[in-house]
Amino acid sequence: MSSLEIRHLKKSFGALKVTDDVSLDVRSGELHAIIGPNGAGKTTFISQLSGQLASDSGDILLDGQSIMRLSMPKRVHLGLARSFQITQVLPHFTVLENVAVAVQARSGSSFRFFSPVAGDAALNARAMAALGEAGLADRADVQASALSHGEHRRLELAIALATEPRVLLLDEPLAGVGGEDADAFVAGLARLKSRFTMVLIEHDMDAVFRLADRVSVLVYGRIIATGTPEEVRSDPQVRAAYLGEEEEEVA
Repeated sequence: MSSLEIRHLKKSFGALKVTDDVSLDVRSGELHAIIGPNGAGKTTFISQLSGQLASDSGDILLDGQSIMRLSMPKRVHLGLARSFQITQVLPHFTVLENVAVAVQARSGSSFRFFSPVAGDAALNARAMAALGEAGLADRADVQASALSHGEHRRLELAIALATEPRVLLLDEPLAGVGGEDADAFVAGLARLKSRFTMVLIEHDMDAVFRLADRVSVLVYGRIIATGTPEEVRSDPQVRAAYLGEEEEEVA
């Protein structure tokens, strides 16, 4: 497992400061949640971490190595994987084929989609292992377009796991997932906590406080508090800026 250090990260769009001098340590093996109101800059921040969006200044270090100037594919190769909201699932491929393509990409193989992946035992074994971790092994032969929304989210997780990550960036994994699917997903993430360092952006406060080791609160592009779930929940500044309103909605 790996650590992630963010140092004075900044991103502006014109005069609007979206990421405003953010510094944060994500410890090896922890699940670190980032919460905040809509428009706080959470998606911009995680896009900067993944390399999808270039930062104006600052630094990002993976196990002490700066990855600030690396492209998104190079960050994935080093073990920084983002899932959800941007994951491209191939709807006419089976669940297994979708994950096998991710394994193929991670290994540097050419994309020979249509028949070789089906006959590559080693590749399929790695893909099945990722599906097992995501709770989808029994759906391997199902076409991706036939999955429920909750199963689709688990497929996105399996695709991220297939890249052999050291750090998982999870971008609102529970968006649109409810009921038993949500409970199963949270339970699955809880099982993965012992194996991966994770950064979680999520609006579901119940899931955040069940899963997170530490929580950081992002408001108008700035971190206003970081601590354990209990510390953040009781912080007067956090409640005034965000959490009190969210908990009232949940209640």
